[in-house]
Amino acid sequence: MNRRSFLQQSLAAGAVLAAFPRLALADGPAPKAESRLFRISLAEWSFHRALFAKQMDHMDFPRVAKMDYGIHGIELVNQFFASKAKDRDYLGAFKQRADDLNVKILLIMVDGEGALGDPDAKKRKLAVENHYKWIEAGQFFGCHSIRVNAETNGVGSYDEQQDRAADGLRHLCEFGAQHGLNVIVENHGHLSSNGAWLAGVMQKVGLKNCGTLPDLGNFAISDKEIYDRYRGVQEMMPYAKAVSAKSNEFDDLGNESHIDYRRMMRIVLEAGYHGWVGIEYEGDKLSESEGVLHTKALLERIQAELAA
Repeated sequence: MNRRSFLQQSLAAGAVLAAFPRLALADGPAPKAESRLFRISLAEWSFHRALFAKQMDHMDFPRVAKMDYGIHGIELVNQFFASKAKDRDYLGAFKQRADDLNVKILLIMVDGEGALGDPDAKKRKLAVENHYKWIEAGQFFGCHSIRVNAETNGVGSYDEQQDRAADGLRHLCEFGAQHGLNVIVENHGHLSSNGAWLAGVMQKVGLKNCGTLPDLGNFAISDKEIYDRYRGVQEMMPYAKAVSAKSNEFDDLGNESHIDYRRMMRIVLEAGYHGWVGIEYEGDKLSESEGVLHTKALLERIQAELAA
């Protein structure tokens, strides 16, 4: 990101707080470290428009997270360094930047490597093996997990798709265990956005390093079917090793317009989860910078309320 972009983001941040004074108040004193209920991280997808448009470079993400937003944990997206999974010079340079800033690389979100629940056993095996390089990259970075998709190509019954997804995940998790990494699944459309189905996949895999990444906003099973988001998160939380704070739009009080964040975070905390909660702004009515700031302020306000 160049100096002009940095100044634009800084001005945007100021404009957000000026326009929404409650957000400025929410961004006040944080809970004491010993009473902190969860930690806030930043998902790279929050800047997907800037990254795809080459207005921001993947290499700059650790600095942006730390210097622009005061966030010390980041979640990478493999699409933004897809050809570099085995390039140790590149990975090493990225890791050094993060280390120099005391920014922790938490996980890699992996897409485009094939369906882990493919009905063709050979293609399913290939998909598993395609993910190996990302597990190795995650180990190199010191991540706790890679995030994958429980894709099945929509072929077969509910139970058949569940069995195939579990088969692919089990084999991938076995490889992940050899590298000290978790393999976690996000509700990412189709049957994976059915909380009960995904919880059933976890049960069938039955490995400690297989888990979920509940996304607070991804519950569209099809164009006509939306799963209940609160039920879905509750069903996935027993297996959660990360949580994605999806946001799209905000009202004039700074609340997410479509997700009751207080209700969601109570579900998360009541499940005994106190790990990282990753900001993933995906809206288009605010700039990406403003969306991240709004989401961070909302999470901090709820944390302060719940910790009181």
